Amino acid sequence: MAEIILNVDVRENTGTGGARAARRSGAVPGILYGGGKAPVAISVNEKDFRKNLYTGKLLGHLVTLKYGDESQPVIAKDVQFDPVSDRPLHFDLMRVDENQTIKIEVPIHFINEDQCKAFRQGGTLEIVRHSVEILVPANHIPEDLVVDLAGHKLGDTLRWSDVKVPSDVKSTITDRDFVIGAIKVSSAAVAAADQIEDETAEAAATEQGDENAAAEGEKTED
Repeated sequence: MAEIILNVDVRENTGTGGARAARRSGAVPGILYGGGKAPVAISVNEKDFRKNLYTGKLLGHLVTLKYGDESQPVIAKDVQFDPVSDRPLHFDLMRVDENQTIKIEVPIHFINEDQCKAFRQGGTLEIVRHSVEILVPANHIPEDLVVDLAGHKLGDTLRWSDVKVPSDVKSTITDRDFVIGAIKVSSAAVAAADQIEDETAEAAATEQGDENAAAEGEKTED
């Protein structure tokens, strides 16, 4: 993955007024915090910020922050958006050492549904966790955690042990093999199975009735 660089400016005016002034100037206001240092109000050119944001590689990844000749690794922890225009309004960056172990949420990605017979049998995927908080070196954060559905059966429960994780990734939940999802029989499949069963029973009853009627006819002829 290509390195993401954010060229920032330090904002002298803080608070709501300072944030609004930054937006009027074509920037996105933010806060840099962590690392045992005081928070610093910063801003980034909105066009540059959008470009990095919409690659999908900004949030939850190691980013190089540059201010003049200085640079340092940070993690983009949060971005707030305008609910109407979806314009980025504010962001949070956390100072880190690129080799330090950090806590961060990473999305779960389910693959190979088309190679799982359970879904052709009417199964549906019920997702319990869309993401998992992990402990990982800041410079080795995975883009996602993968669950391979190939080979799973109807009724299977998908757990943390089913997730493919690099050796340096650990879950923050350590006391159990927690549930990620499950492959369940859909209500539509149950209804279809019930209908087939009813139709089969009805056909069998009809056939039995016909046989009984034929037998009675033979007795009458005798």
